[in-house]
Amino acid sequence: MGKENLSGEKFKSKIGGQALIEGIMMLGPHKGAMACRLPDGTIDLETWDENNGKNAPWYRKVPLVRGCFSFVTSLIKGYKYTMKSAEKQMPEEDEEESKNADVKDTSDGGKKDSGSFYDTLMVIGSVMGVVLAVVLFVFLPKLIIGLIPGIENTGVLRSVLEGIVKIALFVGYMAAISLMKDIKRQFMYHGAEHKTIACHEAELPLTVENIRKQTRFHKRCGTSFIFIVLLVGIFVMCFVPKGLVWWERSLISLVTLPLVVGISYEFIRLAGNNDNIFTRILSAPGLAMQRITTREPDDSMIEIAIAAMKPCIPEDKSEDKW
Repeated sequence: MGKENLSGEKFKSKIGGQALIEGIMMLGPHKGAMACRLPDGTIDLETWDENNGKNAPWYRKVPLVRGCFSFVTSLIKGYKYTMKSAEKQMPEEDEEESKNADVKDTSDGGKKDSGSFYDTLMVIGSVMGVVLAVVLFVFLPKLIIGLIPGIENTGVLRSVLEGIVKIALFVGYMAAISLMKDIKRQFMYHGAEHKTIACHEAELPLTVENIRKQTRFHKRCGTSFIFIVLLVGIFVMCFVPKGLVWWERSLISLVTLPLVVGISYEFIRLAGNNDNIFTRILSAPGLAMQRITTREPDDSMIEIAIAAMKPCIPEDKSEDKW
């Protein structure tokens, strides 16, 4: 299968990542790193401590609970570092003005840190994003299917139809934004992230030449996780009593979301650790979706992925096993 062959994988790494604005974030057992290509062409690297190794807190190890925690922290860190990477793309004069505006004079002669205002905007933006996601993928599918006459008296059929609408909305949304120039570049960085992790898992030196040959598709990608969440959500909703209106089913979906996320995380661990007919079927939709959400990167993007990956690789290889 050429570039799409996953057989080069010799072990499964804990290191995961996310494409940013002209950059990539990687998270390892003990270190996290963000590498960005600055407007002047240089690479900016930030690192920080992580606690995903042997001494990780209990809630990172308990089945179902660890999935919910990982999902929430991934959303928070993903949004935080996406915003930081966007800041790094500001022209130097705008960045200098922003720094000068961080501290403002107040009427009493003291100084006020305006960073808190920016943090507030970040919180508002993230909340609005969550609300939009809930409306699109929770309320809207149930509202649409709820318009079908007599559908409230069905169980499995209604849940399956709602799931089909969710999947169609998700695929349509991703396909639409993939047409945007900036998103295309972000998807190329996504491809660079996957290729670099694949090279690391193949135990090859992290060079541009080695990474270029790797697959850009990965079973443990967030795209695959979202698809599993959608499929598990269909299954869970099949047990909801008949006769409920669309908004009642929507509330049940929100209440059961932690359970769905927890189960989905265990499924993606199962798919990542095993290669059999069941896990292949489980992984197939997400891998197919990655044809949209990943693109072949250029060499400069691979260099960014290498810079982000290297600080995250632990000295003790045993702590890097998924």
